[in-house]
Amino acid sequence: MSGWEERNERELARLQRTLREVEDASATLEEATEEAVSKNRLVAATVDATGDLVDLKFHTQSYRDMAPTELASAIKDVVNRARARMADRVTELYRPFAPEGIDMGEVMKGTFDTGALFRGLGVEPPR
Repeated sequence: MSGWEERNERELARLQRTLREVEDASATLEEATEEAVSKNRLVAATVDATGDLVDLKFHTQSYRDMAPTELASAIKDVVNRARARMADRVTELYRPFAPEGIDMGEVMKGTFDTGALFRGLGVEPPR
């Protein structure tokens, strides 16, 4: 076997290992949830790995006495905190697979600057 063929075999094996690791990471998220509870313990929100709300619980009946804007604010707060926790969890899980120079936190938040990545490679970003 030539050096080129050996190198290709090693790289193919490395790629297959990485793909298995990514599949394993994805599998751990299939049933994953994150929960946040309001400071007054009134409401709790649970989200899945995609950030979708899967459960909303009211632990007491005191929400009935709350102003609608106050209740809406409490609900939005717990949902957003649960989503942020899940985003952090997903970011950490996939960080080892990200190419060098790719900030997974920025990717997850939607703030990753692809133009800067292209410019860093000396290439004009596509429009």
